[in-house]
Amino acid sequence: MKNKLSVSQLRLTIGKVAVLKDISFSLEEGKIYGVLGRNGAGKTSLLSILAGLRKETEGFVSYEGQPLFEQAKAMESIGFYYQVSEMHESMNAQKITELIKQTDAFRPNFDKVYAESLIKKFKLPVNKRLNQLSKGMQSTVWAVIGLASRLPVTIFDEVYLGMDAPTRNTFYQELLEDHATHPRTIILSTHLVSEMEHLFEHILVLDQGQLLIDETYERLVEKGFKLTGNSETVDYFSQRFELLNVQMLGQTKSVAVYGELGEETRSEAVKAGLEVGRISLQDLFIYMTKEEDDESVN
Repeated sequence: MKNKLSVSQLRLTIGKVAVLKDISFSLEEGKIYGVLGRNGAGKTSLLSILAGLRKETEGFVSYEGQPLFEQAKAMESIGFYYQVSEMHESMNAQKITELIKQTDAFRPNFDKVYAESLIKKFKLPVNKRLNQLSKGMQSTVWAVIGLASRLPVTIFDEVYLGMDAPTRNTFYQELLEDHATHPRTIILSTHLVSEMEHLFEHILVLDQGQLLIDETYERLVEKGFKLTGNSETVDYFSQRFELLNVQMLGQTKSVAVYGELGEETRSEAVKAGLEVGRISLQDLFIYMTKEEDDESVN
């Protein structure tokens, strides 16, 4: 697969604050990416740059090999969708039907029939103005427009905010089904890691403005695991990996570690009486982005 978006040595400074620091990665065409990070990690700032809404301070951001910012093709090919904000203020007084008509006019891949089917599925009141809807319904409107636009690069920045659980589940299902029939690059930022991890093919983790993880989902979760058993035996095997978390359960010790666990090492650990288990993506994310005032590893 070819790269749609590439970022090289990206830095973003706002005032005297370095919001993003020396970030480099490439996004392949047709994959679903999860962007994770704690509040203030720089997720929305990064996604705004990828959408061409903000220019980087330093570095190079490209779309199909050309500088992204103010590139006409990139602007026609990238969509940025999120929960209601001031950036949507000019559209807040419009009815859903007007938004659909407007989007249909300037997005060549927009599927109006599909959009109308989603509106029915989500039970959105088409004749109400956007600012008359609940926060959840407003978010759902942008999710519908994002899905139906079928842009080569579609960015959803926590677009689920305000949606109830059944609505979020329907959104996830629709995203996967439509991506299967109309592949494109989709980027999802979220705090609902455990709920959304089944969507991701590739994970980017930001921590304090830096890119901490750039890994396929499968490889990432394979590299995070727990060792549980006799304390000395756990210590012997865990010393060869990055230690993420430690728990004592009476005479039993359980550690979360990160690294390459080969079959030979796994077999040795099991033979030595240790239980080897996987760590969920959510726990792995929490362990790897601990703040300084979090409880430290003992």
